[in-house]
Amino acid sequence: MDLLTRLLEEKGVLLADGATGTNLFDMGLTSGNSPEFWNDEKPENIRKLHQDFVDAGSDIILTNTFGCNPHRLKLHNAQDRVFELNEKAAQIARDVAENAERPVVVAGSVGPTGELLVPLGALTKEEAKQAFVEQMEGLKAGGADVFWIETMSAVDEIEAAAQAAVEVGLPYVVTASFDTAGKTMMGLAPANMPAMLASQDRAPLAVGANCGVGASDLLSSVLDMTAADPSAIVIAKANCGIPEIRGENVVYTGTPELMADYTKLAMDAGARIIGGCCGTSCNHLRYMRKALDEHLAVEKPQRPTVEEIVEKIGPMKNATSSANDETPRRERRGKRRA
Repeated sequence: MDLLTRLLEEKGVLLADGATGTNLFDMGLTSGNSPEFWNDEKPENIRKLHQDFVDAGSDIILTNTFGCNPHRLKLHNAQDRVFELNEKAAQIARDVAENAERPVVVAGSVGPTGELLVPLGALTKEEAKQAFVEQMEGLKAGGADVFWIETMSAVDEIEAAAQAAVEVGLPYVVTASFDTAGKTMMGLAPANMPAMLASQDRAPLAVGANCGVGASDLLSSVLDMTAADPSAIVIAKANCGIPEIRGENVVYTGTPELMADYTKLAMDAGARIIGGCCGTSCNHLRYMRKALDEHLAVEKPQRPTVEEIVEKIGPMKNATSSANDETPRRERRGKRRA
């Protein structure tokens, strides 16, 4: 049994980590630079971030490899360093996990290629798969337990990444960003996530949502997924509030207390892996860990409504999905109350 599945069986609900990029910016990473270069140039900073997440209570840490595929690295003339940088990133996380006092899952972060696939762009599905294979081989060699395919939008790219994971030979999870009228930018609805990879040679261990436009919107997506398939293992990894531009800085509005409330609501909505995305610091995670542990003692949690989510977390930022959907979705009345 893989470690992620074992810990889910033992604990019921797991805490993933927080933001990588925004925390590295706080450490001195400058805009326009590839954070993946720090796996080689400043491994001590990456190690500290992983360690701080573990110390805050994370059961899962994601490698610093979100954009570590050949298409994104090509922007920095580093397309020949894919295997090297992924392997080093996984080795850093593996070292932290091996020295932890409890089991910690090393999840190899795999973001989108950054390219549009045919027919909207020039990249074929097979080329996308091979790019993911190249990245995943490095992550596997460095000691990743699972591939964490995240912030996806297009179905064909998700399928390419899933096929690559099966080919390389590690279990995988998939999360998408539902940031456009309640769907991904390429039109994937949350309710379709649990079943979309059922025909693959190996199904994902979990599916879910990450990033997006705010925690309330993401929790609504979780409700859609768990309603579509109550047996699915669903991931919630929301941004820490809403980003605001203050001078030259981007600040996320979510307080530790808000992220604690988000954690409880995510559990009540049926999520079994909960973490934070952009803006989520180690201090936020400490509050989330406490909230998760305390909320596990609730015998009969009440499934929240959208109105309750809006009341506790704040207004939704997205419009509803298209009224022309074949299966009408739950009316998001909380949007009109905002």
